[in-house]
Amino acid sequence: MSNMTASFVQQGDTHKSGVQSRKAESLSQASRTILNRDANVFLHQALSSPVMNVIDRAEGAYIFDHDGKRYFDLHGNGVHHIGYNNPAVVAAIKRQLDDQLSFAPRRYTAQVTVDFAEKLVSMAPEELDRVLFCPGGSEAIEMAVMLAKRVTGKWKTVSFWNQFHGSTFQAATLSGNAHWTTGVGPMVPGAFFVEFPNYYRNPWGIDPADTDAIDDAYLDQLRVVFQNNPDIAAVVGTPVASTPFIPTARYWQTVRTLCDEYGAFLIFDEIVCGMGRTGKMFAAEHYVTPDVLVVGKSLGGGILPFAGILTKGKYNVVADYSIGHFTHEKSPISAAAGHATIDFIQQEELVSRAESLGSYLLKGLQEMAAAYDQIGHVDGIGLLLSIDLVTSKKSKERNPTLANAVLEYGLSKGLSFKVIDTNVVTLHPPLIITQDEADFILESFRQIFKSLIKN
Repeated sequence: MSNMTASFVQQGDTHKSGVQSRKAESLSQASRTILNRDANVFLHQALSSPVMNVIDRAEGAYIFDHDGKRYFDLHGNGVHHIGYNNPAVVAAIKRQLDDQLSFAPRRYTAQVTVDFAEKLVSMAPEELDRVLFCPGGSEAIEMAVMLAKRVTGKWKTVSFWNQFHGSTFQAATLSGNAHWTTGVGPMVPGAFFVEFPNYYRNPWGIDPADTDAIDDAYLDQLRVVFQNNPDIAAVVGTPVASTPFIPTARYWQTVRTLCDEYGAFLIFDEIVCGMGRTGKMFAAEHYVTPDVLVVGKSLGGGILPFAGILTKGKYNVVADYSIGHFTHEKSPISAAAGHATIDFIQQEELVSRAESLGSYLLKGLQEMAAAYDQIGHVDGIGLLLSIDLVTSKKSKERNPTLANAVLEYGLSKGLSFKVIDTNVVTLHPPLIITQDEADFILESFRQIFKSLIKN
C-alpha cells in the first residue's frame, strides 16, 4: 500500500488490502475472468480499481455476486437507504420513460422536476426554500461553495481534516487529504483546516465525558482562523462524520454563531448522513440550520446519480452568474426517482425506523464492547454506527490487524461492511432493515468477536 493510499484509508478502504486480494482468490474462474477483463479495460485508481468481486444482482439490503453468494450490505456507498432495486423507484422511472420525457434541455423545465423540488423544500429545515440540482455530490459541493463566495464577496474556506467532500478540485481541496491533492499542482487557494470533534480520541487527553471542554478546545482552532482571516466565505463540514464522529449540539450551535459573527456561510454536507440515516430526515435537525445543505447519493433511490443543494431564499441573488449550469440539473427522470424515494421513506416511516433500530443496534454493540478489552469504543446515531478496535481499552492503540480480520470474517459469512481510519468498523445498513435483520447483525458480530478475540 502506498503512503498516499494509506493516508486516505481514514475515509476509505483500499483495493490493495490483503482482505480484498484473498477475497478475489476465493472466487470461481468465471468471476476471476470478469475481474481480469475489468482490470484490462478500466483506468486503474486507488480505492476503486482493480476491484474485489463481481456483482450480478442487488435487491433490498443484499447484493449477490457472480458465484451466487449473497451479502448483507452494511455499506452501500451511501446510496441504498431504501434498498437496492426498490420497486417504487423502478416503477417511477418506468412511468417517466413511458411519458416520453427522460430529459429536459437546459432553459426548460418539467412538472415532475418542479413537483420534486417543492416536495424536497416542504420537508427541509425552516428557511431552506430554494434548490438547485446536479448529477453528483462533488458538483453539489462546488455549487454550495460557489454560492457562498458569490453572496459573501469573500473567497476563503474552512473545512475539516480528512472529511471527504468529493474529487473535483474545490471538493478535493475541502477534503484536506493528501491522497487527493499531492502531485497535481496548486489546489483551490484560501483553504484552511481544523480538526473535527473526536471525543474518544481527542488529542489533549481530556476525559471523553467532559464534552464542553473538548468542544472548546476544538472550537478554539476555528476561532483562530476566523480572527486572522476576515475573508472566510464558508465553513464546510459533514454534521455527523461517517466514522461516525458525533458532535454535540453545543459544538455546531457555536460554529453557527461564529459564522454569523464573521459573515460566513455554514455549509452542511449531508450526502452520506442525510435522508433519514441519523433518525432525522436531515442531520441538521439534530443541530442548527445551515446556510446551504448538500444532499446526494441516496437521493436517486440507489439507481440514478442525483444530488443538489438546499438554501435560503434570501440568497437567491446570483441571477447574473452561473454556479451550476449542469446539463442534467432539471432531469425529469432523476426527479421522478427522487420523488419516489422520499415518498417511500415517508410511507414506510423509515426515519423513525432508523432511529429505533439504530438505538437497538447501538445498545447491543455497546454490550459487546463491555465484554471485550479490544473493543475500545462504540458510537452511533441512527443507522450510522462504528466499532473502534484497539489493542486494549487502556492504551486506545489502534488495532488494524483485528479490524482486517473482522472484515475478512464478515465477508466469509456474507456480511459486507467497511473499515476506515485503519481500525474502525463502520456499519451503514439500509433504512429498510427489519428487527430480524438487526438481530442478525448483532448475532453475527457476537460470533465474529467470540471467534477472533481471546480475552
